[in-house]
Amino acid sequence: MEQLSDRLLIESYYRAVKLDLNDDFINLIERELVIRGLDEKIKEMS
Repeated sequence: MEQLSDRLLIESYYRAVKLDLNDDFINLIERELVIRGLDEKIKEMS
């Protein structure tokens, strides 16, 4: 996950949710968003 840019991580999150991918995978992305402090950005964009 560390190799993904913030933008790519955010795009991956939205695409995973849209495609209704595995909940564990989405949770993994969400945890990384929190670690990077991007969770608030996601809330603002929703």
